[in-house]
Amino acid sequence: MKGILSIEMDMVIPFHDVDSMGITWHGNYLRYFEVARCKLLDKLDYNYRQMQASGFAWPVVDLQIKYVKSSSFDQLITVKASIVEWENRLKINYQIIDTHTGQRITKGYTIQAAVDMATQELCFITPNVFQDKIKPWLTANE
Repeated sequence: MKGILSIEMDMVIPFHDVDSMGITWHGNYLRYFEVARCKLLDKLDYNYRQMQASGFAWPVVDLQIKYVKSSSFDQLITVKASIVEWENRLKINYQIIDTHTGQRITKGYTIQAAVDMATQELCFITPNVFQDKIKPWLTANE
C-alpha cells in the first residue's frame, strides 16, 4: 500500500466485536480504520486535538469499504492506513489483513475535508497548517 505516509498496527479481534456466530460485526471495521487513522495522524503530528486547536475540523465526508473475507474472535489482524491525497481533501486508504496468512479481509478509504471552525465554511484547498505538516514527508518520498 503505497502512499505519502503510512502506518501498520496489529490487533487481536476482541470478543465484544463479534456476533453470535463469532464473526466480526461489519461496523467494527470502520472503528479499526479510525484507530489506524488516529495513529497515522499522530505520526504526521497533526492529530484531531491539533486540528481543532488550529481552527479546523476535518469531518469524514465520504467513505467506501469492501468486505473481502470475514474475521473472527481472537484473530490477529494488521490494519494499514496510508495518506494518498492531501491537496484539496484528505484521502486515506486502508487494508485489513490476516497477520499470519497475509490474506486481505477488508479494504476501503475515507475522505475528509477541512472546515474552518470560525466560519463553518468548507475549505477547497488544504489549509497551510496541514501543508506544513506534510511537506517533510513529501520530500522524504521523492
